[in-house]
Amino acid sequence: MTESALQGKTAIVTGGASGIGHGIVMELAKAGADVLIADLLEGAMQSAAEDVKSLGRRALTRRVDVTDAGQVQAMVDQAISDFGHIDIMVNNAGAISIKPVLELTEQDWDFVMAVNAKGVFFGCKAALPYMLARKSGRIINVASVAGKEGFPNMAHYSAAKFAVVGFTNALAKEVAQDGITVNAICPGIVRTYMWDRLADGWKPEEESIEDSWVRTYMWDRLADGWKQQDKESVDA
Repeated sequence: MTESALQGKTAIVTGGASGIGHGIVMELAKAGADVLIADLLEGAMQSAAEDVKSLGRRALTRRVDVTDAGQVQAMVDQAISDFGHIDIMVNNAGAISIKPVLELTEQDWDFVMAVNAKGVFFGCKAALPYMLARKSGRIINVASVAGKEGFPNMAHYSAAKFAVVGFTNALAKEVAQDGITVNAICPGIVRTYMWDRLADGWKPEEESIEDSWVRTYMWDRLADGWKQQDKESVDA
């Protein structure tokens, strides 16, 4: 993508303060877009905003719990108010944990489903009216390779990401005639802070989670990630 490909465009990225989200934020800014960074990590959001501004783009930050429809709507309203319009919506915020099904609690299931699946639904529903009014818009939902193939000890996460893929497919067909595209991307393992936290809880101890997944799924290596220095701790 050229440096001016998104000149004059605006974007929202949920979970944009670190990891894959931060990488998306930076690529959008490099291509010329102004970005609203939504996250729960206050310090990391400010750092990401400074990164965007260093590229000569405008940056907004907003603390948002994507499982709360009101907060998601307020986020989109702020982007419209401050930027004037919204062109790109990236629903990236996610949560993950490792537990076998027999150890999963209802709370584990509800939390992971809410962040990964309901958060995508809320983000799309909030942005769509503005995009439909303009007959233009791009929605990108971040799913996972776990949304294409179920992973052991991650049934709840896999179910949530399968839901994202199915939801995206259906919504894309609903709005295809309205000048709006809706796509899902399915990253593999990316070396981010969230991944490091996941690896810390991995069992068995005789084999790292990286070695296990590379061996099991025959991937040559893990993807490089964007590690944020500010490692504020949240359960997301």
